[in-house]
Amino acid sequence: MVTEQLAEQVTGFHVHRGALACMHRKPLPQPAELLDGAARVLVLEDLVEHTNVGAALRCAAALGIDAALLSPRCADPLYRRAVKVSMGALLALPWTRVADWWEAVPQLTAAGFTTVALTPDPSAIDLAQVPIDRPIALLIGSEGPGLSSRWRCAADIRARIPMTAGVDSLNVAAAAAVACYALADGRP
Repeated sequence: MVTEQLAEQVTGFHVHRGALACMHRKPLPQPAELLDGAARVLVLEDLVEHTNVGAALRCAAALGIDAALLSPRCADPLYRRAVKVSMGALLALPWTRVADWWEAVPQLTAAGFTTVALTPDPSAIDLAQVPIDRPIALLIGSEGPGLSSRWRCAADIRARIPMTAGVDSLNVAAAAAVACYALADGRP
């Protein structure tokens, strides 16, 4: 037990409710381990805001997604803000980072997943038209730039969430929630 002042000195910030923990991180699993037997996978590309990562993973866990794959540049899901926003749900959802990001989409396709790139592009199909009769890997990019052109082009399907006129997109975590819900029904 230490004083609040000492905890603040050690951590560099005010520790809420006096809770402080130190842990050793286990090595992350290989992507193939998480894909084996999975029907729905959330794939995050370059979400750099911890709150968006935490919220997206919370939505995935709540809506029956089996696992999540993160690009090397995604914010750390175990950062305190991400864990807090996820309400701890990301601790129950299997996730890992994908080192070979360039080949990730073709590898998902080779593993039997239909890759669905979420985009606000009006030429993309409506999310409700995505067939849900086989395993799906839902690809979501960061707010602003969205998915890289490499990923949009490599995906099997480009899908959009229909918007009311005058609104072009949702926050990335809200979009993840809508898409996870829409694609979770009818699992193979």
